[in-house]
Amino acid sequence: MPQQPPPYSCDTMVALPPASANGQVIFAKNSDRPRDEAQPLVLRERKTHDGGDAGAQFVAVPQARQTYRHVGSKPFWCAGYEHGFNERQVVIGNEALPTRLAESPEPKLIGMELLRLGLERGGTAAEAVEVITGLVSEFGQGKFANDAGIRTYDNSYIVADPHEAYIVEAVGHDWAVKKVQSAASISNVCSLGTDADRVSPGAKRRATQAGLFEMGFGEGFVFAEAFADRSASSSGIARQCRSSGLLGVHNGEIDAPTLMRTLADHSDGSNPDEPFVEDVTGDVSVCLHSDEANSWGTSAASLVADLCADGSRLPVYWCGLYSPCMTLFLPVFIEGELPAGQSIGGEKPSADSPWWTFHDIAMAAMADGPERRAAVRAAWKPLQAELLESAYEVAAKGGEMVASGRADEASRLTTSYMAENFDRMMDKACALAGQAVAG
Repeated sequence: MPQQPPPYSCDTMVALPPASANGQVIFAKNSDRPRDEAQPLVLRERKTHDGGDAGAQFVAVPQARQTYRHVGSKPFWCAGYEHGFNERQVVIGNEALPTRLAESPEPKLIGMELLRLGLERGGTAAEAVEVITGLVSEFGQGKFANDAGIRTYDNSYIVADPHEAYIVEAVGHDWAVKKVQSAASISNVCSLGTDADRVSPGAKRRATQAGLFEMGFGEGFVFAEAFADRSASSSGIARQCRSSGLLGVHNGEIDAPTLMRTLADHSDGSNPDEPFVEDVTGDVSVCLHSDEANSWGTSAASLVADLCADGSRLPVYWCGLYSPCMTLFLPVFIEGELPAGQSIGGEKPSADSPWWTFHDIAMAAMADGPERRAAVRAAWKPLQAELLESAYEVAAKGGEMVASGRADEASRLTTSYMAENFDRMMDKACALAGQAVAG
């Protein structure tokens, strides 16, 4: 099966104090995939393993002794995630990275598999970075030929925990790492130049062998300059400029609603500092939409992670399905059990899948025009406002329970809360989907 063009779109951002309003680390990610590729949430329990394989699709990676409990946004076909978080408040998002490195004939890891492995094995952001860079060095990732029709590409990541965050860019078997100091965003463009804190030892030599860097030119090897494919990065550059501009405008005031609005923004990036743009303006924006003729870059799932470093509350993970401009960001607590319905979503449309329900709402609203899209946004606002209040009350109460040794009570509290909210969301979503059909 021939490979389809890679979906060169996605945006990930993070704000550390003092850029964040609450003094905590806040992370956000739009997962952009083909518009009909379901991405339900899945929860995997902590496990102890006695050898075996880690479950990558094309290469055999030895299993770790222990893997952490984690939640991921999982494309139905893949053994990895577009974004996710684990029980230690490590959160990771990845981007397709356009590079000039040629396709390899040898199988490698898929970028989303690296994200999963980082969540499974990383108890801190720094540990997850070491997991990712170590696996990249040993097994590689990026563009490689395969008979399964899987789109493969190089990848970049933001890896965060309640105390710090890192940007990682991976090209083939090489990587560069930079620690984030305040607020940062990444998109589909190589960005780590002379500001990289670390670069893989073989990067310069392999770039030279691939004809991407002239060894005799001097010692000034710059990771991004050697590997970046700028000809395929115009959309990523525009979107990164826009997300960075919004982070700058709201510096010191960045909270979960700010990042939700950033993920839902439709500015084309020509004026990075302009106010949020609610409705669709064109083909390039942080919140991406597509049609049948160009279906490879659609914002199909989103995450805003409001972490907590001081133990005053549980972390709150706000998870949105399909278009972030027309979704409900539902609060998720990893201390509890996800509603079973939240993990439903396969290759074919299904009425019991929340992902496919939100897909249908967005498709109809895009076809019907601005008034229908405005009506969908308005329909979600009261419930979203209510959840933004109640979720932090539950987070505080659950945090008290955990701190006093009552983790089981916290699990019951958050499980019940998530189940109630899921049912309310689906009642509303099915009504909106029904209106779209009737309309």
